[in-house]
Amino acid sequence: MRLFDTLTRTERDLHPLDGKTFRFYCCGPTVYGPAHIGNFRTFVLQDVFRRTLEANGTNTLHVRNITDVDDKTIRDSQKAGQSLKDFTQGWTKKFHADCEALNCLPPHIEPSAVEHIPQQVAMIQKLVEKGHAYASEDGSVYFKITSFPAYGRLSHLDKRELDLGKTQNARANSDEYEKDSLSDFVLWKSRRDEDGENFWPSPWGEGRPGWHLECSAMIQEYLGNTFDLHSGGVDLVFPHHENEIAQSQCACGGHFAAHWFHTTHLLVDGGKMSKSLGNLYTLEDLAKLGHTAMEVRYVLIGAHYRKPLNFTLESLSGAKEALAKLAKAARNLATRAGGTAEFENYGPFQSAWDSLANDLNTPGALGGIFTGLKESSQLTGRPAASALAALNHLLKALGLTLPEEAASSEIPEEVKALAEARWQARLSKNWAESDKLRGDLTAMGWTVKDAKDSYTLEPVAP
Repeated sequence: MRLFDTLTRTERDLHPLDGKTFRFYCCGPTVYGPAHIGNFRTFVLQDVFRRTLEANGTNTLHVRNITDVDDKTIRDSQKAGQSLKDFTQGWTKKFHADCEALNCLPPHIEPSAVEHIPQQVAMIQKLVEKGHAYASEDGSVYFKITSFPAYGRLSHLDKRELDLGKTQNARANSDEYEKDSLSDFVLWKSRRDEDGENFWPSPWGEGRPGWHLECSAMIQEYLGNTFDLHSGGVDLVFPHHENEIAQSQCACGGHFAAHWFHTTHLLVDGGKMSKSLGNLYTLEDLAKLGHTAMEVRYVLIGAHYRKPLNFTLESLSGAKEALAKLAKAARNLATRAGGTAEFENYGPFQSAWDSLANDLNTPGALGGIFTGLKESSQLTGRPAASALAALNHLLKALGLTLPEEAASSEIPEEVKALAEARWQARLSKNWAESDKLRGDLTAMGWTVKDAKDSYTLEPVAP
């Protein structure tokens, strides 16, 4: 499998560094409200990435964090009149339910920031001892970016005539700050009145960790100093991931992430998604409009991860039609197979797999599946069973589950058998037999509607 690397700006082969397990880390949600479809574009594509590795026989170790302490979680928990723990646990539960609806595999390890505050304090102590961090007069601790000459390589800030000298006496105390701010960033935030009861002890006084630090501490805990891949949305490249690299390498050594995988922004109706525009959709919002989570997933994987995805309500309708078409073709293939077979090779679906393995080209994979279904439309018996196994293997890699045939149980078995016999006669161009069987079906009260690669049965209108 090959994947574009943000650091080197090249496509590179992926292999586990230890030769056994591909170990990767994904920046998880900040649990202060429901995740929206922009968030889930990243999480769904990370899920496809993991599934594709596993479909290729690679063992994985997937770590994804929960951010349950930062400026926003503290602010909104106090507005809600809840403890930080109760507030964030409620939204974490909602996030997990949405992930399950979208058929995302749960990570193997899901640490939370609050649960790892001791590890974060220990990392800050190392940075202070090594001269990479300093305490301010109010008890906050900052990372000194001039102490790390490689700062800016991931986001290619070095190509903007970066002058680290400008950061002298410039500090960013907020968890999130302006993208063009080259400032020493906060590692430990001293206790403030607006934090309420949300503070912990440290060598520098009461306070809490800064947002950028938590991922570094949890990565160190579960993946060590060097691991296979780090992933997140492209908006995290700077400053979040740039800061992670600096603090992790300065505190612990090692190479940190060997590969960087970032997904591009999602647009809605061609523009930016925001609450003020009324287009910040959650799964619950879309369900109220009659759209399923699987339709949302289909749309979210419908564009390449390195290109913007323009999300529209019309695209969900298109996804519904596409999934229904896939389901009909798959059922028809299963009928012609007459049995099951173990997965051996991709056969007519080889181009779909090649697309997935080449920089996670999900739209190419979807197109390859439809092409493969067309090429296998006349297969029967063992070849059809083999093609069906390949199709199911690909659908699992994409995380797609197909809708069931509506009211299929109401069609009598003898009618189904007659309809299939007619379809086989049609494929054999035995038009006389096909017409005869169509007449028999009509006499039994059923109408056959032929499509390009399949057919449907409907009761004759009274």
